[in-house]
Amino acid sequence: MHLDWTALGQVTAVSIGVTVAVVTVFALGVLGVARVEAAREESGTGSALGLTQAGLCFVACAAVVVYGIYLIVPQFH
Repeated sequence: MHLDWTALGQVTAVSIGVTVAVVTVFALGVLGVARVEAAREESGTGSALGLTQAGLCFVACAAVVVYGIYLIVPQFH
């Protein structure tokens, strides 16, 4: 019985860690969008760095979500 609780604790720790990481990366993506908007208001053109940052962060978040769905849905295996 002790091993069952250990496994549950490990799954919980990994889930919380991945959730915090995905939320952090998503927040960095939102920061990139904010940089683009700030650059547009200031100079009339977007910021390539902000757009690249946002794109990479959102793609990374989408990849993690798709991988999670792949792990959950047995038809994909």
